[in-house]
Amino acid sequence: MPEEEAFCVFVRLMQEYRLRELFKPSMAELGLCIYQLEYMLQDQLPELNLHFRSHCFHTSMYASSWFLTLFLTTFPLPVATRVFDIFIYEGLEVIFRVGMALLTVNQTELMQLDMEGMSQYFQKVIPHQFDSCPDKLILKAYQVKYNPKKMKRLEKEYAAIKSKEMEEQIEIKVRSSYFQIVRLRTENRLLKQRIETLEKGQVTRAQEAEENYVIKRELAVVKQQYYTAAENLQSAQGLIRQLQDKQSDPRVTEELVHHLESELEQSRLREAETLGALKEMQEKVVELEKRSSSLPDESNIAMLQEEVQSMRKREAHALQVMREGQKQVTELSDKWQSLSSRGGSIWKDSPRKTPAGELHDEVMSSRLREVQAQSETRELRQRVLVLESQELLHEKQLSRLEKECKELRERLQNEAAHNKALQTQMNEDKRRHAVSECKNKEEVMAVRLREADSMAAVAEMRQRIAELEIQKEEGVIQGKLNDSDSSQYIRELKDQIEELRQEIQLFHGHKPYCDSITFEGLHLTSCPVQEDEDSIPSSDEELLSRPMGALQDALYPHSPHKSCFLRPLRSSPSSESEEGIETNGVPSDTPTEAAE
Repeated sequence: MPEEEAFCVFVRLMQEYRLRELFKPSMAELGLCIYQLEYMLQDQLPELNLHFRSHCFHTSMYASSWFLTLFLTTFPLPVATRVFDIFIYEGLEVIFRVGMALLTVNQTELMQLDMEGMSQYFQKVIPHQFDSCPDKLILKAYQVKYNPKKMKRLEKEYAAIKSKEMEEQIEIKVRSSYFQIVRLRTENRLLKQRIETLEKGQVTRAQEAEENYVIKRELAVVKQQYYTAAENLQSAQGLIRQLQDKQSDPRVTEELVHHLESELEQSRLREAETLGALKEMQEKVVELEKRSSSLPDESNIAMLQEEVQSMRKREAHALQVMREGQKQVTELSDKWQSLSSRGGSIWKDSPRKTPAGELHDEVMSSRLREVQAQSETRELRQRVLVLESQELLHEKQLSRLEKECKELRERLQNEAAHNKALQTQMNEDKRRHAVSECKNKEEVMAVRLREADSMAAVAEMRQRIAELEIQKEEGVIQGKLNDSDSSQYIRELKDQIEELRQEIQLFHGHKPYCDSITFEGLHLTSCPVQEDEDSIPSSDEELLSRPMGALQDALYPHSPHKSCFLRPLRSSPSSESEEGIETNGVPSDTPTEAAE
């Protein structure tokens, strides 16, 4: 077979034999066939059905391949082609018949097997039972009871069951979507609580980090003060040694006094400058505190970050120096006190050294105040650095919180979009269900319309067949009139007409007329029948000139066209033999056939 013809056959099989429905992804037609076969098994072989159910041997385990392959994979090729030929003529009915025939023949053997044994039996034994006699299988198949009306009813029941299952599945999907929405809302609420907890923990960690940072800053400041105090202590120790050396020489006392006075004046000037610088730093600190209350512009963020890094470096160095200076100051003050206690007696014995000692004391006290003022200045600078670092930390925290808030908003929007998508999907499922119901109703109406058209076509064909039979009979009679002995046949026909008219009069309850017309030895009687007087011909020529169908209508207006009321009389053997001879190539029927 060429490829085009094979494809046309394939298309006809898929469309007209409902095979396309068997191989759709849902396999709805296969489920219907299994359901119908299971009902037939329950109705005709109840014991075998109970045996299958007791062993959980479902119908689909052995019958699915029957409907999907039309026994082409079950039987050998000769038997399968027989079944396929009948399928081409009758459709899926032969599959049900052959399947039930196989189960009926093998019922006794199947009742004795378990589930595995039945499976092996269906695969190995049943396919080769009818290799030698496929006609026996076909005979058994046509002995199976098959009721198309029951099959239609089962199809409707299966469609109702499937529609109910579809409704249940839709309800389950709706419930699952509702539960999913509830779960998402619960997760959303838990996520919000977790976010709040994380924010609180973040604030706590930020406070701890700030405290640690402040402690580190203070530690660095103390170290810086220590280093500064150590340097001052070393310089004070050197100065003390110089003073001790100068005190041993009375000639340099006056020079020392002048020098100390000049240093005192310089220290006072430096102290005044330090106080001015201290006030400026305090004002700057106040200004920075005001600036820290408001957020900086985005354009200054990069510059502030660079300043913060440089300030951190300076801060670490300043803290270290401050702590060292504080340590040196404490050591210097201790040494100064010890030195003043030791040298008090010497200065008391020598009245010339008293002004120098006082000047020296003032110089040392001024230096101490200077060192303290420097330490306070460094502390203020350190505080400024701390405030700047806190400001930067607050900015980072705010940016991080804004980013987290933005992520949470996006997540909420995604959840809302997901919920909207679920709602849209649910509405789409409902619409598809409604569309499928409308399609099913349209298909049912189309099937009913096709059935009505087919019934009307059958009625028209039957009417046409009846008309053709009547035309055939008219043609046979007309041929007999043309081919046989016209005079003798006309006499016989007229005698028959007279007898029929008498029968009509007797049937209607009228007596025949007394007057009769004789025509060439024929006795014709005119008998009008009530209202049909005008329909009966008045002469033999008019009667014979009409066709046989019109003649029958004229004589018997109430008689059906299918029956033939004109029966020829018995003729002589010679005329009967002549009637069987073909005239003009057309064989004439016997009188009995014409009467029939």
